[in-house]
Amino acid sequence: MQETEQEEAYVFIVDDDASVRDSLRWLIESVQLKVLCFKSAQEFLDGYNNQQTGCVVLDVRMPGISGLDLQEELRQQGFVLPVIIITGHADVPMAVRAFKSGVFDFIEKPFNDQHLIDRIQQAIEKSRSQKVNIQRQQEARNRLKKLSSREKQVLDCIVAGSSNKTMARELEISVKTIETHRANLMSKMKAGSVSELVRIALLVERGAE
Repeated sequence: MQETEQEEAYVFIVDDDASVRDSLRWLIESVQLKVLCFKSAQEFLDGYNNQQTGCVVLDVRMPGISGLDLQEELRQQGFVLPVIIITGHADVPMAVRAFKSGVFDFIEKPFNDQHLIDRIQQAIEKSRSQKVNIQRQQEARNRLKKLSSREKQVLDCIVAGSSNKTMARELEISVKTIETHRANLMSKMKAGSVSELVRIALLVERGAE
């Protein structure tokens, strides 16, 4: 996980105004962050790699796909980078729509440069944390695939809090066989304790929601 935490992050600026893109680039690069600029929402959709870490800073009013429409499209595609919307034409319905669509922040112009930088850095930390969680969920899913159907039944019983005797009765097998399955589960799921085994199982469930 350490490599992911140190992965280089990018701030993606999406704005149709070249002067705004240049101004934001200068501000963000002044704190040694990497910046990639896009002049339209479509250009961003065509060029973005969903495996990258960072955040998106975008304008609301743009020709073609608007900033809010872009945010909603990204959400439907399973996009995970935090999005910060900047606008000089804010109103309450717009802000409500933005937050309901999952934006990280909604900032009105004129804005304080340091406030924007702080929010960008917080968004990047959230992006890194999300990526680590996604990787952990994938690792847990991969381990779960190695279990036999019986071992999965035992795991479900463990997560439900059942005792060995209760599991043996419900699954119609011996307690000794349950103990064998539990040992195999701990090994295949790479869990050092029952609590860790349950945590890994619940991590897979949350990822499937």
